[in-house]
Amino acid sequence: MKGIINGKILLEDENGRFAPQERMVLLFDKKIIQAAPANYFAASQVEELIDAQGLYVSPGFINSHIHGCAGADTMDEDDDALQKIAEYQATTGVTSFCPTTMTYDMPRVHRALERIRKAMKENPENGARALGAHLEGPFINPDYKGAQAPENIVAPDFKLIETYADAIRIVTAAPEMIPAGCSFPADCRRAGIRLSAGHSGADYETMVKAIQEQDFSRCTHLFNAMSGLHHRNPGVAAAAMDNGYLWCELIADNIHVVPAMQRIAFRMKGLEKLVAITDSMRACGLPDGESELGGQKVYKKDGRAVLADGTIAGSVLTMNEAVRNLAENLGIPVWQAAECATISAARSMGMQYQAGSFEAGAAADIVFFDDDVNIYRTIVNGKTVYEG
Repeated sequence: MKGIINGKILLEDENGRFAPQERMVLLFDKKIIQAAPANYFAASQVEELIDAQGLYVSPGFINSHIHGCAGADTMDEDDDALQKIAEYQATTGVTSFCPTTMTYDMPRVHRALERIRKAMKENPENGARALGAHLEGPFINPDYKGAQAPENIVAPDFKLIETYADAIRIVTAAPEMIPAGCSFPADCRRAGIRLSAGHSGADYETMVKAIQEQDFSRCTHLFNAMSGLHHRNPGVAAAAMDNGYLWCELIADNIHVVPAMQRIAFRMKGLEKLVAITDSMRACGLPDGESELGGQKVYKKDGRAVLADGTIAGSVLTMNEAVRNLAENLGIPVWQAAECATISAARSMGMQYQAGSFEAGAAADIVFFDDDVNIYRTIVNGKTVYEG
């Protein structure tokens, strides 16, 4: 058993919201054991005592939508790519992530899912752990494809992914592309896969039906690649914010979503329904220059990644930057903004008892950070994988 002392430990209060506790010790092995009052704690009980030196001690960040970073991408035909991503993510406070695929031909998507399945079974030595794939496409609307390749977009068909269902955590799909009577939503539900509405031009009514009748429980990168807000034609974004059930991903890089719209989303959804993501691509963590996403050339400059025609192509955001931006833009403490990267993300995937909190029995995924969300230590499954 190990213990963490002298930290501001982020524990949930009676309303399920974080509250920093300073006179506590966090006990763990591979899983969280308990948070106990420090004055009742005996150092002899533990084999390793970690002094947090006044830093915030938070559940590890969860990145449920990430294509790549540090020069690697989920779609790379390279057995080391996911490990490179995992290692870099740990330096940004991320302890678990959903490697996110692109709209490629299905054989290549299947090969990516094979690699993700393998990564899920491995215990990471030096990085974040893979929770399962986020399948972004190919079941999307070509009119809202963003940086996705239109030639590989297909109609929703569970048979195309059934063999790999155990390796898939989330599927982004356009609700309006699901034919009447199609079993795709029900098949995903039975497989334990969360449906997320995205790359969609659905009108308000279609989106409401998707939530109520097709089990869509998430919205992929709110405001981006979807029908937007209009006072006579409310689309996906309006329906997502109007519905109290739906969790909404948010790319808080101040480029994909400007601060004013972040505040509007916050006032409509609250922290408990906002999920911080990076949607980062391989150029994240690299110098400015030419890169690649989904087989297309991408150009990174001054924190922005675009295709040749100027279309925004993923982000170069890190999760600790996202938490810092949210805190600043919403006018809240960084420890409160961390909810969007931890417990809210876990709940959006039905994993709140396994990750994202310090509930007894949850994975001992822990991150230490300061008031600027600089990362000092990242612990995955009870093992320190990064020290800054």
